[in-house]
Amino acid sequence: MPYMMGGYPDRESSLAIAAAYVDSGADLIELGVPFSDPLADGPTIHAAATDALAAGATLESTLEICRSVAERIPVVLMVYSNMVFAHGGAAEFVRRAAAVGAAGAIVPDLPLDEADEVHEALSRAGLALVPLLAPTTPPERRSRICAAAQGFVYVVSTVGTTGERQELPPGLVELVSVTKEAADVPVAVGFGIGTPAQVAEVGEIADGVIVGSRLVRAVGEADSASAAADAVSQFLRQAREAQGL
Repeated sequence: MPYMMGGYPDRESSLAIAAAYVDSGADLIELGVPFSDPLADGPTIHAAATDALAAGATLESTLEICRSVAERIPVVLMVYSNMVFAHGGAAEFVRRAAAVGAAGAIVPDLPLDEADEVHEALSRAGLALVPLLAPTTPPERRSRICAAAQGFVYVVSTVGTTGERQELPPGLVELVSVTKEAADVPVAVGFGIGTPAQVAEVGEIADGVIVGSRLVRAVGEADSASAAADAVSQFLRQAREAQGL
């Protein structure tokens, strides 16, 4: 499940990257909506959001990236609650998302206890609200999150923000195991996964693997839209090979 920042570094590149994800065998695209204060994101993705906004990216332009590939692959929007409520409220945001074929949304700064309005709006439109679950989530709350989960449960592998890590945390196997026991939907793992070997390792225990900062960094290091598409395609091919796919 590769992540990309909408509008980074520009619209042309974003469209090329989304198409490259599809052509390289991605199962789902996590599409980031640029926001000025992304509390869950580390330096790489935060800088990408800042650059995308400076280049003129908006919610509407990001949704057009979704539209370009949504008929070929599920697209889940990674969007902060400000972007949901500041554009006409939850119902209007969901209307826009559904119109471009989005499969659902991840709203990382929307806690379970305050998610009813967004959850209901997405459910009415047949879209999923994908929850996040952290290593610090207490067992009782983990059960509640899993019971309400739609689409899949996004397990945050480590405490902290997004970003590449040298090693996977030692408690991840147990966290994924107990989450699978509590959830009726697939369990995917993100945060800190940055090499094909790590993708394969997580793929052994989880139903999905989310790669973000590593791919965003590859895009930032490329000197053209085609080079960015080639770079992410190469990583996804290597990741699939590492998994034996």
